[in-house]
Amino acid sequence: MGNLKNATIAFVVPLPSLLFFLSFVRRHLPCSSSSPCPATTTSNLWSWCYHHPFLLANLLFFFNVDILFWLIGLLQSNNWMIDPYWTVIPVLLVHYYASHPLAVADAARSAAAVALTWVWSARLAHNYFRRERWQWGAREDWRFNEMRRKYGRHWWWVSFFTVYLSEQVFLIGICLPMYAIHSSDAPWSLWDSIATIACITGIVVAYFADTQLYDFVTRNETLKVLGAPLVPNLDRGLWWYSRHPNYFGEQLWWWGLFLFAWNMGQGWMFIGPLANSLCLAYVTVLVERRMLKKEFRAEAYRQYQKTTSVWIPWFKTSIREPKEKDI
Repeated sequence: MGNLKNATIAFVVPLPSLLFFLSFVRRHLPCSSSSPCPATTTSNLWSWCYHHPFLLANLLFFFNVDILFWLIGLLQSNNWMIDPYWTVIPVLLVHYYASHPLAVADAARSAAAVALTWVWSARLAHNYFRRERWQWGAREDWRFNEMRRKYGRHWWWVSFFTVYLSEQVFLIGICLPMYAIHSSDAPWSLWDSIATIACITGIVVAYFADTQLYDFVTRNETLKVLGAPLVPNLDRGLWWYSRHPNYFGEQLWWWGLFLFAWNMGQGWMFIGPLANSLCLAYVTVLVERRMLKKEFRAEAYRQYQKTTSVWIPWFKTSIREPKEKDI
């Protein structure tokens, strides 16, 4: 029953933004990039929405995600909903930028951005629900649990900034290239092809890395039920070459998307993927500390850290044995 309730909430919760935007677009159906609607034919609200697509995206995010998701999280004492919506919001944003009356874009580049975002979203959503055993809201991110314990009775208001407002900064920031793609009709070039290849490679790497991790976790869960010794560490497949190949694939996707913006002279948009990479670097530290807290795998993981690249897949590094004179 709880699963059905949470699924219903998840499907209903974006409706305010969707209905508002559809109403706005309907006002501008006769308009095009070559003949924009005159401001005098619309109300001040619709005129503002027409002339400020980026600010409108932020306002919709603020009211519909930051505030509404936060209130739902308080009522449920569980901030689970932001995790599955990480896979949905970029899809909504790319369609928002593509369908805004002021949008102007090369048709091939726009189609590639939309298609790639859908594939990325499907991959990430599949991994999320597979990991959660196809349950909606069964648990919240372990990092939120730790912060909940840390902030105690202050968590109710701290969560608004750490879980929701911060996510707006990250998501709007890393999705900036989608805005750039739909703000220029420069023809397709070699760099667009390179960006597409980078995005596809990132998605493929992340998919296989997550699948290998899922199989490893599932195997250990089976061994635990049987009372057999657990496998302490995953060091097969892509995980032989990188300690976090799933993170590498995810970052390659976002930096590949940035190449589209860079190719159109919007190099400053590197701040989005850079901020996300820095955040993920911090998460990497937290994950590895967590791994070392588990006694049955601590020693194996220390050896793994010494021989294996952190993110970028690379060959193993040999461990230098101490010589007699070093002892």
